[in-house]
Amino acid sequence: MRFVLPRFRVSLAAVVAAGLLAGCASAEAEAEAARIAEAAAIAARQPPPVALNDSVAQAASVYLTFTRDIATIQGGFATPDAVQSALRRGAAYDPDQISRGLVAYASILALQSPEFVSGVRGAASTPEARRQIIGRVVADPAYASTLPGAEAAAGLIISMLETDIIALANAADTVETDAYTIQYAGDPRSGWGRASSPDREGRLQAVKDLSARSVLPSAEESARLYAAAHGGSGLGTTAVRTRRPPYAPSVTNALAMAALAALGAAGDNARANTDALQYDRASQDCLASSKLNLFQCLAASRPAYEDMFCLGRHVMRDLATCARGAALPSTIVTVDDPTQTRIEVPRPAPAVAPRPEPSTTPVPTPSPTQRLNAGPNR
Repeated sequence: MRFVLPRFRVSLAAVVAAGLLAGCASAEAEAEAARIAEAAAIAARQPPPVALNDSVAQAASVYLTFTRDIATIQGGFATPDAVQSALRRGAAYDPDQISRGLVAYASILALQSPEFVSGVRGAASTPEARRQIIGRVVADPAYASTLPGAEAAAGLIISMLETDIIALANAADTVETDAYTIQYAGDPRSGWGRASSPDREGRLQAVKDLSARSVLPSAEESARLYAAAHGGSGLGTTAVRTRRPPYAPSVTNALAMAALAALGAAGDNARANTDALQYDRASQDCLASSKLNLFQCLAASRPAYEDMFCLGRHVMRDLATCARGAALPSTIVTVDDPTQTRIEVPRPAPAVAPRPEPSTTPVPTPSPTQRLNAGPNR
């Protein structure tokens, strides 16, 4: 006789077990779905990743590569051809490109500040807050200077720009000093240094032609700056002291561009905004005036040492001066409130000063370089 009851019991147990397993799987699936939904909700509240379009990195690379290259020019020229080569090298820039590149580079420096990036992103805690911040920055770039971490970012910008400015000024010192040194008879270069340039008009025209050309961005430097903007590192920056506002317009615009990038709002679809924020009237005017002064200096100069002076003063030093005026804060002088103090002091009789004896020492005639150095109003 066959028994079927045990088989029935096994089948029933299997059914019950399968049901329990299905229930557990369903519970786990529901828990996983809940976790995914929660993560999606959190992600929706966070700003998108940092986004800065490639044109900003390219503009920054033009400024950085050109100014750092010019800072490597040093006095001690061995031949007149070396002077002319340095002149052509220094004159080959577009003032508008260098001005825009300075602001672009400053914005990437601001993105190296973790205090600023996290502060801006933290302020945009909801999609609505993000939209409001973006709208306010676009309408008024100075608003970015009030965002959390802006003082740290401004300090980083000013510190890094100042390092390059000092390097340019020091290099200009060596070239201008060499323009005087080469004039002395004891200098073995004085023969060609004091000789007139053979083709003054051609030399001036060559410099003018180079001045009309745009500088091509460095692909390698652009890639490095682009990666640094999105990664927040790679430019060798270190912690510096914070700088409080007010800031120069170039720093203000750089902070605005960096704030938009930190909120994912400076990508390829926002080039109109980033292009507008790179405009800085002060540095553009300064660099354009520098070019005119360079042309006038070369038109008036004759010997090679005067060309050296034009290079040191109206290429190298002017680059440093324009960058300093555009990016670094001016010295602020404060005085106490005036006070009234009345002291009665007897007035002595006016003394008659003796008339000086006429000098018999002849007054030396200034050299052309000294006259150039003194400027047109002295």
